[in-house]
Amino acid sequence: MPTEVREVTTDAGWDEAVPVLRQLWSHVDDEFVYGWRDEDDYRLFGLYEAAEAAAPAAEDRPEGTADGQSATLVAVAGVSIQRVLHHERHLWIHDFVVDEPRRGEGVGRELLDWLDEWARDQECENLALACWDENDDARSFYETEGLEVWGQVMEREL
Repeated sequence: MPTEVREVTTDAGWDEAVPVLRQLWSHVDDEFVYGWRDEDDYRLFGLYEAAEAAAPAAEDRPEGTADGQSATLVAVAGVSIQRVLHHERHLWIHDFVVDEPRRGEGVGRELLDWLDEWARDQECENLALACWDENDDARSFYETEGLEVWGQVMEREL
């Protein structure tokens, strides 16, 4: 089925994205996740899959969908452009989640490839993210997609 990536900017879009984000951030509440909207430079992108459906009235269609199409959110990525690593401009992926029933279908690869091209268009030199040590499936996916372990994130709770 055809897909498209678009930025999630509306309340309705966030309402659809938060349950997907919570698949990664299950230890926090919805309010915490919605709070990311107010963070400087945080942008949320969704990969939507179009499916043939009865054509809803224009005012009832989700933003960006065509006549006769309905769109299902299948993956999300929260990103910002930074200069933290290497002191070079890079796209930092804060959140990357494929809806659980869609994992293993190539959806993550498609969104990651889109982010790579978008980052190049934004004149980024790298694409980077942090992955929890115990998340072996995600780490394997990222390595398969050509991301290399560069270092470790160290932190102290304040």
